Amino acid sequence: MHTLTNEQKELTAQELVTPNTVREIEEASSKRWRTFAALRHRNFRLFWLGQLISLIGTWMQTIGQSWLVLRLTGSAWALGIVGALQFVPILFFALFGGILADHLPKRRVLVFTQTFAMLQAAVLGVLVMTHTVQLWHVYVLALLLGLTNAFDMPTRQSFVVEMVGREDLTNAIALNSSLFNMARIVGPGIGGLIIAWLGEAPLFVINAVSFVPVIAGLLMIDTTRLHAPVKRAGQVVANKGVRGTFLSLGEGLRYIQRTPLLLLTIIIVGAVSLFGINFNVTLPLFATNVLSIGPDGYGFLSSAYGVGSLVAALWIATQGKKPIFKKIVLFCIAFSALEVIFSLSKLPMLSFLIIALVGFTQISFSAAANTLLQTVTPDHLRGRIMSVYTLVFVGTTPIGNLFIGGLASALGASISFLVGGALSLIAAIIGWVIRASAEQNTVEQRTNVR
Repeated sequence: MHTLTNEQKELTAQELVTPNTVREIEEASSKRWRTFAALRHRNFRLFWLGQLISLIGTWMQTIGQSWLVLRLTGSAWALGIVGALQFVPILFFALFGGILADHLPKRRVLVFTQTFAMLQAAVLGVLVMTHTVQLWHVYVLALLLGLTNAFDMPTRQSFVVEMVGREDLTNAIALNSSLFNMARIVGPGIGGLIIAWLGEAPLFVINAVSFVPVIAGLLMIDTTRLHAPVKRAGQVVANKGVRGTFLSLGEGLRYIQRTPLLLLTIIIVGAVSLFGINFNVTLPLFATNVLSIGPDGYGFLSSAYGVGSLVAALWIATQGKKPIFKKIVLFCIAFSALEVIFSLSKLPMLSFLIIALVGFTQISFSAAANTLLQTVTPDHLRGRIMSVYTLVFVGTTPIGNLFIGGLASALGASISFLVGGALSLIAAIIGWVIRASAEQNTVEQRTNVR
């Protein structure tokens, strides 16, 4: 048997390490680093880690609230009303929340909104623990939380670019999506087990406590290292007044109207969100009435959706590429088609797999749309454009919740899923057919931004 000498082994190893191999290793290492590039900013790290803990609690409260309403009423319509009340304020106030985000110190606004959300969770937890909770309590607290989110969400989205700058904006948006979906995996799974073991009350208490890290992280942010100057509270609002505020809002809306790429993206995302993203109403009903898997199964069903969403978010962060409008529409089509298929499933394991794919496609189109809007939009209009995106992506939820909740109450969870997915699919296909003019306009709009 022939044995290689040490010198021969050395030469053989050197031959294997070709320039192409070195380049491949460097590219792989660069790709891994690019996945977490935005976390090199200290302010974003504080924000991201605090949100991770807080969002786990938020997801636990979400499934706890849905299960509480279902236990109190057994009504799909009541679930739809709660969902609607939680998002109605966003429908009416998100645009003004975007203007406020441009005019007030964002960190201060977020500390206030997060503190108020913590109080809402604590009050609901006390009511459930003392067995005094009534349906109208849930309605009122859901409405107050929605009012808080109307100002929190546009502020949070526009604050990201101040923490990381334009260079790492795409990565930061993807990491925020991964954050949201890591919490979606952990929160519902644990929450479902806790409901089966101890009931809903602990979930609201845990959520209230989970706001402490995010508030502490916001207070620790170094405002001198932000990528935008911190404006004095009320300065611009006071100078412009009410009329100036509406003129400012009109400027943003006119820009969307003049930009086919933005307009079509917002319309398609809005339509798909309106009819297709109503899982807080439909999933608990599907778990109980169709799959018969109980509260713990409902939690794992929600977690499966989160697994798919997390994989999508990390994939987007790793790619580091600017999204293409055509791909956004294709992911919308895939999301809608998968939702139709899910509505027909009666097998728990198959449903877990399909809902994970639904989660993957949902994050793929929503994160890509978010990034596309922010990269195409001029800096001075970003807050207003993102407030419109928040309005159509989240603010239309109450309409969708009422529609899907009423449909589920009359015809069942499976039919409501089927109709919602079918309407989303129609909207996405129409977007695909008329996409040509928006794609042709892309280069021109980006040139104008520069």
